[in-house]
Amino acid sequence: MANNQIDLLSLFNQVTKTVKDNKTSLNEADSYNHDHGDHMVEIFEVITKAVKEKKNADPADQLEYAASLLRQQAKSGSGKLYAQGLNEAAKTMVGKDLNAGSIMSMVQSILGAGEAPADKPAVSDDMLGSLLGSLTGGGKADAQSSGMDLGDLLGSLTGSGTPDAQDGLDIGDLLGAGMSFMSAKQGGKSNLEALTGALVSGSQMATSPDRVQSSQLVTSTLLKSLAKMLSQ
Repeated sequence: MANNQIDLLSLFNQVTKTVKDNKTSLNEADSYNHDHGDHMVEIFEVITKAVKEKKNADPADQLEYAASLLRQQAKSGSGKLYAQGLNEAAKTMVGKDLNAGSIMSMVQSILGAGEAPADKPAVSDDMLGSLLGSLTGGGKADAQSSGMDLGDLLGSLTGSGTPDAQDGLDIGDLLGAGMSFMSAKQGGKSNLEALTGALVSGSQMATSPDRVQSSQLVTSTLLKSLAKMLSQ
């Protein structure tokens, strides 16, 4: 069932506010053109506008429209990457309700982490939702995943269970992200900071310092906003 607390417009509104607040630092991180912050504001203003215009549509349709609008209006390299990511996210959301797991899969697709190859098992949305709840320590997963803690997730990854193959992070990707997460935790970062860094490190956004910085802002904002919605 859909979780009525989750709203894509609210999520992207919060991201737009965050990138606006950090526009100057993102421009400074862009050592080449010094305008990455400007582009990020433009990108998420377009995305938010698109989602608002399609507020009564299914999530997949909202994301597909956002991708189309972004391709038309945002001419930067980052804009093209986010348009591609939104298009992939739309595919992952077809026929799905908004819940912790599907949003996690959506975030992964927006970042351009890609889909699991056909010969590799994928981690289900329920497990992604459980991962978010376990690592952020906030929010509640949907009814299907509420009984699964991080130990259950790790048990599945180590062979005591096999998740159904669906679009999303494959096991190799998740284990890689898990290693990044553990390393970040050892460095003193919070669960949310560590999870954000792990997701971004395996994405197509990890190609330059400015994109790493902006995608970490985007990801952490989405995850914090989602956890807040789920805790209400």
